[in-house]
Amino acid sequence: MLIGLNIRDVVLIEALDLEPGAGLTALTGETGAGKSIVLDALGLATGARGDAGLVRHGAAQAVATAVFELPPHHPAWTLLADKGVAGEPGEDLVLRRQVSADGRSRAFVNDQAVGVGVLKELGALLLEVHGQHDAVGLLDPRTHRALLDGYGECAPALAACRARWSEWRDALRIAEALRAQAARSAADAEEAGLRLAELDRLDPRAGEEAALADERGLLGAAEKILADISTAREAFAARQLADRLSQGMRALERARDRAMQSGSVVGATAIEKLGEAVAAGERTLLEAQESVSALDAAARAFVFEPARLERTEERLFALRAMSRKLGVPVEELPAERVRFAELLHSFETADETLSKAEQAVTLAAMAYRKAAEALSATRTRAAERLSAVVEAELKPLKLDKARFRAAVEAQSEDRAGPDGVDRVAFEIATNPGAPFGPLGAIASGGELARFALALKVALATRGPDALGPTLIFDEVDQGVGGAVADAVGLRLKRLAASGQVLVVTHSPQVAARADAHWRVSKALKAERTTTAISTLDPAAREEELARMLAGAHVTDAARAAARALMSA
Repeated sequence: MLIGLNIRDVVLIEALDLEPGAGLTALTGETGAGKSIVLDALGLATGARGDAGLVRHGAAQAVATAVFELPPHHPAWTLLADKGVAGEPGEDLVLRRQVSADGRSRAFVNDQAVGVGVLKELGALLLEVHGQHDAVGLLDPRTHRALLDGYGECAPALAACRARWSEWRDALRIAEALRAQAARSAADAEEAGLRLAELDRLDPRAGEEAALADERGLLGAAEKILADISTAREAFAARQLADRLSQGMRALERARDRAMQSGSVVGATAIEKLGEAVAAGERTLLEAQESVSALDAAARAFVFEPARLERTEERLFALRAMSRKLGVPVEELPAERVRFAELLHSFETADETLSKAEQAVTLAAMAYRKAAEALSATRTRAAERLSAVVEAELKPLKLDKARFRAAVEAQSEDRAGPDGVDRVAFEIATNPGAPFGPLGAIASGGELARFALALKVALATRGPDALGPTLIFDEVDQGVGGAVADAVGLRLKRLAASGQVLVVTHSPQVAARADAHWRVSKALKAERTTTAISTLDPAAREEELARMLAGAHVTDAARAAARALMSA
């Protein structure tokens, strides 16, 4: 709901602060007083085209600010979130537009700079204007289907149709993917078969690379140990070592024997030491022989198979070569083997899988068509009811010769969508025997506004949610008076009972129905013409209604008639 409109330096308005309320608000005033300026300012704040011509003469810029109070579930909050504009449900929504004297324009939402397009999108959600040249919700056929669906309580059938559409689209995507896969399956199947055969021959096992690397390390160490043992044995068992030890022993034995024969000449100590040397030599010769025996025993005890090391290295090299070929780590080769097996199996069963997918497409398409037909039937029934209700509203609005219909036409399947196959159009025929045609092409400005009123009244029979945003009717009563004008006022009052309606009117019968009455007037201020708006109390309102009834010279009879209108 619009709760505030602040206007600064727009055309003839210097400064104006308005606080619209719920219900019906009437704007009246003499022709040329500036009623349209208020609507222009409101349009400016909600994204309408702005130019330097809106700036009051002598001012630097024109500023229009519209403040809305919205429920937490209003779609405007979702739009703001999508646009990245801060706004919390429960707070007021403030739209502001500035137009400078050089024509440059700036837009703001909650004091955050935005593009004018954001204001326009918000404006479409917040306001609906019906006037001589503008009937947003009616002239655009793209809105008609949603209006009919809301009126006809088509939500369950629409939800079912959207669900079946989604299922059909999903089934089509799966089938198309399988067909694309089948187109390249021959080459892919051959490749998968070759890779699987190679992996089957290799038979990689989990953790095998680490185990082989450890085994290769151990076997390599064993080979080196045996080489060292062989070298040591060759040294200890060499003939030169045995000959030299034997030669040394014989020399020691001769020296000992001669020392013993010489007796006291050599001395007992020398003889003793020579004996010790002979004994040590004997031990050396014996230990060398024992070392050779121990080395032989160690070599026999140390298990080593040169062929085993070769086999281990060949296996490790084969695994790593396959890893490089397939571009995966060695530890993933077993999983790669399973993947190729599954892929090959999928190729082998591709025909069966594709056949099932195509069958699913057929079933999903049938389900969608059934849901779309059910939705079409619901819409057709709703269209018949809406057409009858709108036509019943036309006669009191001096459109008794006109006919209205909500046309529901099934389109070809290639035009199908989540909302069904129907094209919905609101059409009128203004003269007996004339064919139906689009609203904008047939109705005159005044007729179009009254058609909008009739349609809105019909939609309101389904509850206040059908009304949507704040409604603005600009001179909906043009060219009518008396009982017709009273009928217009009565219907505006009915609409405003569950929403907010602003009407610019020259009809006292319409203005008398209003919950609030604003009078627009021009005045000369400092040799400049300005537009002002005043909120009328009951006495001032009676005087304004009398002026509207009598013209320039207000009579007592006109005042009495005004009182009668206000009390009706």
